Amino acid sequence: MVDIATRVWNHKWKIDPIVRSLIDTDFYKLLMCQSVYRNKRDTQVTFSLINRSSQVPLAKLIDEGELREHLDHIRSLSLSRGESTWLRGNTFYGKRQMFRPDFMEWFENLRLPDYHLERIGDQYELTFEGAWPEVMLWEIPALSVLMELRGRAVLNDMKKFELQVLYARAMTKLWEKIEKLQQVEDLRIADFGTRRRHSFLWQDWCVQAMVEGLGDRFIGTSNCLIAKNRDLEAIGTNAHELPMVYAALAEGDTALAQAPYEVLEDWQDEHDGNLRIILPDTYGTEGFLRRAPDWLAGWTGIRIDSGDPATGAEVAIKWWQDRGEDPRQKLVIFSDGLDETKISELYQQFQGRVRVSFGWGTLLTNDFRGLAPNDGLAPFSLVCKAVEANGKATVKLSDNPKKAMGPQEQIDRYKRVFGVGDQAEIDVMV
Repeated sequence: MVDIATRVWNHKWKIDPIVRSLIDTDFYKLLMCQSVYRNKRDTQVTFSLINRSSQVPLAKLIDEGELREHLDHIRSLSLSRGESTWLRGNTFYGKRQMFRPDFMEWFENLRLPDYHLERIGDQYELTFEGAWPEVMLWEIPALSVLMELRGRAVLNDMKKFELQVLYARAMTKLWEKIEKLQQVEDLRIADFGTRRRHSFLWQDWCVQAMVEGLGDRFIGTSNCLIAKNRDLEAIGTNAHELPMVYAALAEGDTALAQAPYEVLEDWQDEHDGNLRIILPDTYGTEGFLRRAPDWLAGWTGIRIDSGDPATGAEVAIKWWQDRGEDPRQKLVIFSDGLDETKISELYQQFQGRVRVSFGWGTLLTNDFRGLAPNDGLAPFSLVCKAVEANGKATVKLSDNPKKAMGPQEQIDRYKRVFGVGDQAEIDVMV
């Protein structure tokens, strides 16, 4: 096992790039990329960095030259033979050859496109433009680089024994969380922490701790490289990116209202079983389910990713009941801002009523709250989202208006089209 504190203290760029591989990314990104490659490969998109925590001055903390060095390194990466073999031959969700030969041939020859980086005050403007299947693969590595460089900026001011104590305390903090989760007998939980992790080495350590502490209750990781290296299940389905881009491409209000279901029609053509998970909150969960076609009720489950999680689960349960489905056979995946206390509470509230699973993100792989001077390693909310598709702005409404994004006039239009009324604001930490 790597001594992380010593590795940080002895850090040298040439032996420690932040992103080591094109599959140091979330599994859902590759699944979505294959779907986009099949259905919308000529769509031109722009992705942009959005720092929701403006009090964190990334451009003051992170040297621009170092940031460019890491981004340029990512552009030099390509799939290794072993990575390609793993993707082509491994079984994912019980399915052999999840990734089609035509997609794999394209992926094996891929180099990520160029980026645009500019300092604006105390923040960075970082954007990526080009064909959707290529540009979308920038999201996770870009976030990983910025999160880790921010952490390194804080760690660089710490001495050797300070670092040893810092990581010892962080390890103890995580292990105490795992001990609490050991009391949840039928827990099903996965690591969803790649995008806002403290570092790759720390995420890898967290995953190993979860394996040892929870055994088969830990069902896998979203990180493909860690899943490959640790012989774990790669976990993930789809994300808000798909309906956001499909909606931006829609011509007129009628097509806009149908766009989220068009996404899932395309998804259903490719996947079955536990990959048929609905993410309903892009334009409001209640309205999405109210207008949903009957065939969607037969899908395996729903992921709750914004708003009050218990409320979202209750809405889903009632929807299944109204559609003649047995909620006890359905899967609810909670994945928004979770920590061990909330995980235990949600499990107790919904066990026996639905099948419950959890995707544990930032507060698994980046919880250094209270451990560094001035709380300088506390997690913050950084995203990289599609902001344009074929020159048209994308919109996300969410079940939490604090997560909404897009031009205000388009937000207002989408609220009208999707029948979104008043929403309760919830503070966004991650």
